[in-house]
Amino acid sequence: MDDGPDMAGVERHPARDNLAQGAAPLAAGTLIAQSIGSGITVRSREGRTILFGRQAEGVHVCVGADDLGISRQHGVLTCKNNRWWLSNVGRRPVRLPSGELPSNGEPVPLATGYTALFVLGAEQRVHLLEVYIAGNDGERPRALPDHATVQPVKWNLTTDEHKALVVLGQRYLRNEPNPQPLPWQQATDELALIDPTGRWRIKRLQHVVLNLRLRMAEKVSGLVAAEVPAPVGNQLNDNLIRELVRTGSILPKDLEIIDVD
Repeated sequence: MDDGPDMAGVERHPARDNLAQGAAPLAAGTLIAQSIGSGITVRSREGRTILFGRQAEGVHVCVGADDLGISRQHGVLTCKNNRWWLSNVGRRPVRLPSGELPSNGEPVPLATGYTALFVLGAEQRVHLLEVYIAGNDGERPRALPDHATVQPVKWNLTTDEHKALVVLGQRYLRNEPNPQPLPWQQATDELALIDPTGRWRIKRLQHVVLNLRLRMAEKVSGLVAAEVPAPVGNQLNDNLIRELVRTGSILPKDLEIIDVD
């Protein structure tokens, strides 16, 4: 740590503008990573590691220098098997387009092209780390204006799971600011009103939600307590609802089951 990160083959430079629009032609696998004010460019090489975090002298890219919620070394980008992989070694999650990578979770591969990573800090602060990886032709991904839109893969929910999560996650579906899951008792009371024959009790609701989280946890991180930093609070159900909303598995129109006279 005292000697600083290995800078062999790493080019430091000011942050580039419009990185989301790509970069000049680069060797395949070349990585550009940047945060506010500065960035690096480095060619791919098996085993090469790039560090980011709060301590400027101990990392390649400084992120959240004034935020004590960001670890000194918060994340690692590693070149392995001709791909770049992201590991979270900090105390708080890193948010990707596909969801949150919890502390010490399994490394995830990054796609070629542009990826925006959000490092979660203290007091709801969020720090952007932009990553661009050159594809096989060294060019930025070509525009596809006339191609069919790729639809998100929805989760198959049972009738009970669908009702439970629409009620539990109604604040998200109503697009309220800083939404949280409905309290268990309130959600149970509402379920009993809209589904009088369902024999809804708090224990039954919790059992339905737990089973759904465990089923989805095979493909989605942040749905079991071991993957979320303490205190857990509502984080597991928050992650669950956000995944269901993101994939269109529950929709605002589903509020019709609640918003009845």
